[in-house]
Amino acid sequence: MMFQLAITLGIFVANVLNYIFAKMENGEGWRYSLGFAAVPAIMIIIGAIFLPDSPSSLIERGLGEKAKKELIKIRGTTDIEQEFEDLLAASESSKAVKHLWVSLLKRQYRPQLTFAMAIPFFQQLTGMNVIVFYAPVLFKTIGFGANASLMSAMITGGCNAIATLVSIFTVDKFGRRTLFLEGGIQMFICQIVITVAIACKFGIDGNPGMLPKWYAIVVVCGICVYVAGFAWSWDPLGWLVPSEIFPLEVRSAAQSINVSVNMIFTFAIAQIFTTMLCHMKFGLFIFFACFVIVMSTFIYKFLPETKGVPIEEMHIVWQNHPYWKNFVKSAEVRTNSDEC
Repeated sequence: MMFQLAITLGIFVANVLNYIFAKMENGEGWRYSLGFAAVPAIMIIIGAIFLPDSPSSLIERGLGEKAKKELIKIRGTTDIEQEFEDLLAASESSKAVKHLWVSLLKRQYRPQLTFAMAIPFFQQLTGMNVIVFYAPVLFKTIGFGANASLMSAMITGGCNAIATLVSIFTVDKFGRRTLFLEGGIQMFICQIVITVAIACKFGIDGNPGMLPKWYAIVVVCGICVYVAGFAWSWDPLGWLVPSEIFPLEVRSAAQSINVSVNMIFTFAIAQIFTTMLCHMKFGLFIFFACFVIVMSTFIYKFLPETKGVPIEEMHIVWQNHPYWKNFVKSAEVRTNSDEC
C-alpha cells in the first residue's frame, strides 16, 4: 500500500511541476519537467543502499540467525518463534518445487494463476491509466485551455493521492472485496455521468461551441470522483491482493506474471488511447464502463476475502470457496488421489 501511495504522490508532484513549468515564458519548461524526473531515480538509488533484506530472503540463502534478528526488528518483539518456524516450513516447501513454471500450471494453483492474470488485466481496463497518462490531452480535447487542462490534471492527481491514503486506513476495516466492489460501482456511475456530459455538449461532430463554467465543474468533479473510486480500490488492491494469495513455492513466478500482464496492458492502452478517443469520442467511457461491470462481477463471484489471512493459510480459504474448492484440495485428499 505504501508502494502505491509513493506512486500517487509522485504523479501528483509531477502534475504540479508540469503546471508550474508550463508558465515559463521562454518555453524551456519542458526541459525542467523532464530533468526533475531524475530526482526520484536518485532517491531510489540512495534508498536501495539502506534497504534491509527480508527474513524470507535471508532464510532462502541459509542465513537463519540473521533472518531471526531481522524479524525481531520488524515485529518489535522477541516472540517470533512461531512465525519464524512458519517461514522455515514455507522455505522448505518452496525448495521442494523443482519446476516453478510447470508447478504454477497445476490444478491446485489455478486460483493464483487466474488472479495473477485477471487482476492486472482488469486494472488497466478501468480506464484509469488513460486519465493518468493523457489527462492534459483529454481535458484540452473536451474544451479546456492548455493551462486549465494542466490545472485539472493537477487536481485529479491530488484526488488520487488522497484517496490512496483513505484506502490505507480503511482496507483492514472494510476488507478487500468491499473496496473492490464499492470502487467498481463508483467508477461505473462516474463514467456514465461523464459520458452524458460529453455527449450532450459534443455530440458526434466534436463541436461544443462555448463551454459554460458549470459544464467544466461537472466534468472535473466527475473525473475526480472516478479517480478516487479507482485510487481506493483497484489501484492499491491490484498490488496488495496478489501479494496475499501467492504461496511461497510459486510466488516468484506468479508475481512475474502479475507484473508482466500489468505492464503489457499499460503499454497497449497507452498506445491505442488517442486513436480510440478520436473514433469513439464519448463512447470511450462506455467502453471502459462495460469492463468495470465485468470486473466487478468477477470479483463478486470469484475473489474470497483475504483480510487477516496469513499466506500459509490461504489454501484453507480456497478449499472453502464455492468455486475454487473444485481445484484446491487438502493435502490428504491430494495424497490419496496420487495413490489412486
